[in-house]
Amino acid sequence: MHFTSEQRLDDGVLEREFTLGEIPGILWTPASASASAPAPLILLSPPPLGLRKTYPRLAARARHSAADGFATATIELPGSGDRPRLPAAEQALADLHRAMEAGKPVGDEIIDALILPLVDKAVPEWQAALDALLALPGIGGPVGYSGGVISIGVRLAVVEPRISAAVLFAGSFVPRAMFEEARQVAIPLHVLLQWDDEGNDRQAALDLFDAFGTKEKTLHANMGGHTGVPQHAGDAAAQFFARHLN
Repeated sequence: MHFTSEQRLDDGVLEREFTLGEIPGILWTPASASASAPAPLILLSPPPLGLRKTYPRLAARARHSAADGFATATIELPGSGDRPRLPAAEQALADLHRAMEAGKPVGDEIIDALILPLVDKAVPEWQAALDALLALPGIGGPVGYSGGVISIGVRLAVVEPRISAAVLFAGSFVPRAMFEEARQVAIPLHVLLQWDDEGNDRQAALDLFDAFGTKEKTLHANMGGHTGVPQHAGDAAAQFFARHLN
């Protein structure tokens, strides 16, 4: 991990941009964190729009978490931002848009081609980032995951034992294969669902929630579209992490 910039924000949070190989990322650390009092860590997965476009939203969530004593890190997803495109995913996205514009159902083959290669590539990158982050002074466990493409969170919850709890956003297409993986999830989950999300299959989101194997799972559903998550929903997610990561 190589840090490329550093600034102290007005609330005392230390914001550092870094690269992990060719992967860009950002780490926010609360002023209270130190080698003798390391901060718990939240992995904040961005939507597939690029860190630059989503920075204000990510930084706001990270600073909110820092106020609760958590460090937060994010990395650029494969194929997003300035990272090389994923040709198969680009084709699947074009097929997706054509189907939706024609009013046709989105087939499983399109969803699989769009999501599964992203999950296969992103999850090992998150694990490598976690290795590097936990080696830093001032950063410690336990670790939570919060984000973006829900299938990435499902896979990480299954394969990464260092993650103790997760907040998942039901706002992306889910391949059928992920339902079997969901049954293996054993950590506490807090799932956010925007009821009127125009890009989300509501029934698939409910079916996925039902499939999660964990004994502790909460579904927090709110009226509104994809970008209309209310403040109280974010507060509930913060309280969830406060219970499970402290």
